[in-house]
Parts: sequence; structure tokens; C-alpha cells
Amino acid sequence: MYYKLYIDSVFFIQLVMNMYLLSITGKFLKCTATHGRIFLAALLGAGMICMIILLPIFNLRIRLFIGVIPVSMVMISVAFGLRSLKLIMKSSMVMAVCGLFFGSAVLWLTRQLAWIKQLGYSIRTFAFFGFFGYGFIRFLIRKLHEEKTDELKKIRIPTGKGNICLTALFDTGNHLSEPVSGAPVCIVSNSAAALLYDCFMPQKYHAIPYRSIGRKAGILDAYEIPELVIEDTYREIRCRRVIIAICNTEISKDSIYQMILHPKLMEN
Repeated sequence: MYYKLYIDSVFFIQLVMNMYLLSITGKFLKCTATHGRIFLAALLGAGMICMIILLPIFNLRIRLFIGVIPVSMVMISVAFGLRSLKLIMKSSMVMAVCGLFFGSAVLWLTRQLAWIKQLGYSIRTFAFFGFFGYGFIRFLIRKLHEEKTDELKKIRIPTGKGNICLTALFDTGNHLSEPVSGAPVCIVSNSAAALLYDCFMPQKYHAIPYRSIGRKAGILDAYEIPELVIEDTYREIRCRRVIIAICNTEISKDSIYQMILHPKLMEN
């Protein structure tokens, strides 16, 4: 049995599906990317798949099975700017799972609606149902993110003597901000602040007013540090010029975490 493939159709179908898939993967990983970078990555991925199909070696299924891994890694790297091989591999695995569910959703939609069969599996058909599959999976991801509230994150703070590593609570209820600029403010315990003493410059001092339940209003001493790195599950978030306020007591009874992270920093 022989199949006739039109390489231009394969290219455009791959391009459209790659754009949907990269967008879904970015939402799942909470990675940001411009439309231009997603389009460029999708274009590069579609071109690489076409080259794999045209290579006159091995069986086509073997070529696609082997080639899909480097293709997804290249697209992930170009779209989201990842440089760590470990993060790229993890993100590619997530992209593969998203692609499995996305492809299943599209095929299920095309099979459920009989009138679609009359149109055939054209580029417009895949683009049309790809859009609905994309919207459905984005809805599920948004619900999943809404259900995840507070969680612990690993934090790295680069200093002249190396990195200071802390555990932070990602607290969606933390709305502390600098009163003039409105910049988000994180909170560290007194013991963690001692480790960061060399990072606190007098010229970067801020006075942060606060009010908490069961306590009177007060002022927290705070300092702006050059950089803070959040180690998320599938990515690293580098935040520049972060304001850190010092709590006079420990912020965790069991010392599980030493910092309360502002949720806006996770949106970078």
C-alpha cells in the first residue's frame, strides 16, 4: 500500500499545529513567549519535519519517531528561550504529552461530526478543529492553575560569594508592595536576612508599611537586591531588582520556608 503525501500540505498543517501546541505548552509550563517567537519556532519545526520526511533513509515511521525528539527540543528552545538541557528535556516531555491530548481532542472532534468527513482532512479542517481543541485544553490548564494555590519554591540569590539558596512559599495572598512604585515585595525571615546581609545596600533601602490581621500596622525594613532566581518545575524565572522586606520573627513555625514569595514574580 502506498500513500501520496503533498509536502506543502504537510508543511502548513505542521505549522498550524505547532503554533497551537507551543501555545498550550507555554500555558502549562507558565512560560511566556511572543507571537513572533512562537511562529518562528513553529516554522522551524514544520521545516524540520518536512526534511525528515524527504530523507531517503530508513522507514518513514522510524525517521519520524527518532526525529520528533530533536524537533520538539529545538522548538521549545527557540520559543521560550530555554538554555538548560535538563529544562529543555523536561519541557519536551510536557510538550509530547500536550501533543498527545491535543491530537486526540482534534481526532475525536473530527470523528464525532459526520459532516466533517465530507470536507476531508484538509488544512482548513485541521486548523478549524485545532482551534477548538486548543481552546478546550487551555480551559483545562487554566482550571488546573486556579486549583493550585500555595506551594514551595526553591530560590537562588546570586551574591559575590556564590548563591544563597532559600525555600519560599508561593503565597497568592501576599499583596505587599512598595508604596511609591507599586513594585511587589517579598518577605524573608530574620535568620534568612542575616545570610543576605552583604546584599543589603543602604542606598537601596525602602520602608514598607504593612497591616496584618490581629496586629497593628507597622513598617518593615526592606532592601532592593539585583537579582532573584525562582526554580520552577520546568523553568527558571530570573527577576531583576527585587525588593525584600525583613520580618523580625521567623515566618514558618517549623522553618520549612524562609521567604514568602510575591505572586507577581511568577508572572515574569
